[in-house]
Amino acid sequence: MSSSASTSALRSPTTPLADQAGTTQAGRPVRGVALFPQNETARAVAAPVLLTKVTKLYSGQAAVDTISFALNPGECTVLAGHNGAGKSTLIKLILGLTRAESGRVSVFGHDTGSRAAAAIRRHIGYLPETVALHPSLTGQETLAFYARLKGLSTAGNAELLARVGIAQAARRRVGGYSKGMRQRLALAQALLGKPRILLLDEPTTGLDPASRLLFYEIVGELRNAGAAILLSTHALAELERQADRVIVMQRGRKIADGTLSDLRRHADLPVRVRLTLQDEIIDTPAGWQRAGPHRLERSCAEADKISRLQEALSMPGLTDIELETPGLDEMYAHFLRREDN
Repeated sequence: MSSSASTSALRSPTTPLADQAGTTQAGRPVRGVALFPQNETARAVAAPVLLTKVTKLYSGQAAVDTISFALNPGECTVLAGHNGAGKSTLIKLILGLTRAESGRVSVFGHDTGSRAAAAIRRHIGYLPETVALHPSLTGQETLAFYARLKGLSTAGNAELLARVGIAQAARRRVGGYSKGMRQRLALAQALLGKPRILLLDEPTTGLDPASRLLFYEIVGELRNAGAAILLSTHALAELERQADRVIVMQRGRKIADGTLSDLRRHADLPVRVRLTLQDEIIDTPAGWQRAGPHRLERSCAEADKISRLQEALSMPGLTDIELETPGLDEMYAHFLRREDN
């Protein structure tokens, strides 16, 4: 799957479909009626996925508790939380695999339990946390099987297998694949049809570093082409360059939501500034600590970062500035501790 091909197919929510269908008032599919927003105003404001005050119970316990958020085109949203936080349940709600007790989950403006949403589902790519592929099928046969399930042509399957790096194993049985190869094949099936919505549950499990880089490259291509991406993971550190937005969940509730800059401001964890000076330090400036003959350092609040940098730039003989901001792992741990206290 080439970047240019992805871009042309994903850029607009109104890309014509070979088999596009709508619904009558009675809920029956009608060919030729658009399922996606057709005018510019609707397209500008419509989020591909919208959850509004959604609650899901299992045995009387809230797996998801009054959750609201939207997934936007061209945005990669990271869903962070411990096991049992409700991440996988949220993905199942978006897929329509389970129904909420209250609230609304919509895909392109349609309730996920409706017939219209069922017709749209072919435009959703899903990679589950646990990949179960039939061991007797080859990689080529597996991808063809999932393409037919989605009602898609198999014409681009060979290119897709090459894109995820397993073209050389396409005719081998999946039972002989390594864990990483099975994960790549599962990613290929999630990318069938150039999805406009991509739901990825622990997607880099079993991937080596090179395969992870390839995975994030593909995700970046789809995001830049306009796909709405939800990525649920425990591997937070590797996602700082990928995340446009982070949602932190705990015990079914959303406890933080925003860009990395937003989360840093809300967490207010200290930022460390380190300076290197040309001349040996004789008098240590107020508020700074000496960290060597030519080095100074200090911590400051996120809100004071600009002021401290301006102060540093005014120091004579400044040769280098290092800025160490809290990582996603640190902020995640901070929000969980805050809720527990």
